[in-house]
Amino acid sequence: MKKISSLLFAAILTLSVTAQNVDVVDIAISSEDHSTLVTAVKAADLVETLKGDGPFTIFAPTNAAFDKLPEGTVANLLNPENKDQLAKILSYHVISGNLMAADVLNAIKSGDGEVVIETLQGGKLTATLDNDRVKIMDENGGVVFVTATDLSGSNGVIHVIDGVLMPK
Repeated sequence: MKKISSLLFAAILTLSVTAQNVDVVDIAISSEDHSTLVTAVKAADLVETLKGDGPFTIFAPTNAAFDKLPEGTVANLLNPENKDQLAKILSYHVISGNLMAADVLNAIKSGDGEVVIETLQGGKLTATLDNDRVKIMDENGGVVFVTATDLSGSNGVIHVIDGVLMPK
């Protein structure tokens, strides 16, 4: 029995250490729902940046979110000649700092119902509540909702969104 307990403890310890080293890119890679995002991050040469120290808060669109874009948009953005535009769009989904869901909710409540957040790209997002759901509006008036929160990694956190945010 003691030998089994020692093996179980060693396995749990290994899993804990491994989980602590999982960064925001690794979290996205491990999600079947974010394969389009991962492909885009690679095409925009942002993997190394997002594996950096951070901390980063990423509003991560799902594959279904990318599917809502006009036909051909994703394929066009993935072309090497559009790398800068793709990087601009993706970095518009990234916030410098570790913004947990509770932080966003508190900021909305203390901001009279909304909070404006500056993105790594330099643009702004406006977060509000809509029937107890966090709604994010981009600078063009596009609206997405947060569908999952607080997927924490070693260098930040991911919040899943149901649409793609577009900078001006």
